[in-house]
Amino acid sequence: MRIDLHTHSTASDGTDTPAELVRNAAAAGLDVVGLTDHDTTRGHAEAIEALPEGLTLVTGAELSCRTDGIGMHMLAYLFDAEEPALLAERELVRDDRVPRAKGMIAKLNELGVPVTWEQVARIAGEGSVGRPHVATALVELGVVPSVGDAFTQDWLADGGRAYVGKHETDPFEAIRLIKGAGGVAVFAHPGAAKRGRTVPESVIAELAAAGLDGLEVDHMDHDPDTRARLRGLAKELGLLVTGSSDYHGSRKTVALGEYATDPEVYGEITRRATGAFPVPGTGGA
Repeated sequence: MRIDLHTHSTASDGTDTPAELVRNAAAAGLDVVGLTDHDTTRGHAEAIEALPEGLTLVTGAELSCRTDGIGMHMLAYLFDAEEPALLAERELVRDDRVPRAKGMIAKLNELGVPVTWEQVARIAGEGSVGRPHVATALVELGVVPSVGDAFTQDWLADGGRAYVGKHETDPFEAIRLIKGAGGVAVFAHPGAAKRGRTVPESVIAELAAAGLDGLEVDHMDHDPDTRARLRGLAKELGLLVTGSSDYHGSRKTVALGEYATDPEVYGEITRRATGAFPVPGTGGA
């Protein structure tokens, strides 16, 4: 089985629609794909309707979190999307995205960059607006050569010249909410140091004690040494190890299925979840 549990669609900051994403996942030879848009489940219905035969969809979301001033992302799998407490928290985060984007645009204007809200809104389309959309605007304007180059201290990285914070969930609260909605919690790309400061291992141990299920180890932002260190930490703490592409369509160079999750780990995730079940494809629309 080929299993990729971390992808994004136009419901957040990917460039494939949810329908395109599942069709592309099937074409890439995947057996299981997780749709984990930022702080939203809005793309799930379209993905399910278009799900090709032979491909299974794991519904999820990537929750924006922060602890001790360090930003981090928590992957939530197979939770009840209508559970009130987790739904309310996702809406708080999502509703703060537009004012945040406008704040970043204002800072960029002060730095002499002629980006506009209309430009960023066009790029975001129907998706939950975020930093990658602002970064894409910088690429369009020729300010940076790629989206990744916008995530530096010069521009949009945490603490960067044009950075603006937003409402982010405490990760311990995120775990409580995910579990309360019957889901499984996996810390996304915990060693992605090029994105900014990373959460120390002592805090990861505390998260494990609070109910964290796993660490996303095999990821494009982790070099071999980081993967080895995180794999050892996961073993020490009794955490599941996942691997995923973090696919964003043309917004990133990584391909669907470039990193994958072991079938036994996938099986354990599905056994632990009580909020939702994986959806088998029946041919799609």
